[in-house]
Amino acid sequence: MSVPSLIEKAAIFGSPRRLPVLGMAALAIAVMFALAGPAAAHSLEDVDQDLRDKEQYFQAADSAAPGFTLQNADGRAVSLGDLGGKVVVLNFVYTNCPDVCPLHAERIAELQKMVNQSPMKAMVEFVTITTDPKHDRGSVLRDYGEAHGLDPANWDFLTSAPGKPEDATRRIAEAYGLKFTRGENGMQMHGIVTHVIDQDGRLRARFHGLKFEPVNLVVFVNALTNRTQKPHPHRQRGFWDKLKGSLPW
Repeated sequence: MSVPSLIEKAAIFGSPRRLPVLGMAALAIAVMFALAGPAAAHSLEDVDQDLRDKEQYFQAADSAAPGFTLQNADGRAVSLGDLGGKVVVLNFVYTNCPDVCPLHAERIAELQKMVNQSPMKAMVEFVTITTDPKHDRGSVLRDYGEAHGLDPANWDFLTSAPGKPEDATRRIAEAYGLKFTRGENGMQMHGIVTHVIDQDGRLRARFHGLKFEPVNLVVFVNALTNRTQKPHPHRQRGFWDKLKGSLPW
């Protein structure tokens, strides 16, 4: 079965926005069935080309992802280098944002639920970086994740360390091609992008806005977990390696 037909098969179930009856569990099953063909049919090259043709909000990339060293809600330092060997799904928000940021957080939570109901959970890390580090610290970060249904098992909400410039994380966003411009009352004008970084620290895709099909991003992430990458001390076995290892033949 070709990659296009697989993605179409999963897309029958559509976005979680259209699943009042089936719910997230059924969508996860749909994703598993969509990914249940031969591993060779899900090469990164095939999926990349299919998404170029079918997903208008997908932008392929292949460049070194800008590095960062920040801290999480507990004050623990987290750098992009620490996440080597995992696929990273990265986005930027700030907690006082009244409109699109909460929607973006909820979209990330949808993606995380889909990934975490498969063996990919151990191979994928979700990272959100605040562009308002002065306000977004400690319990503010924890409460935001809980309010929007994000699982801390493989998700971190990062802010800059005390004493760093107030615009430190906005500079990181700019390095990824996003502009967060502060206006009156602390509000920020900005775009919405979900970035996908591979196990070797290379930016491989951008999904723009909130209208992309979640299953398309999950299929792309799965292709990254299956590919052969450079040896890395933290490298995890791919999805198909784990699946085949669990079968009796």
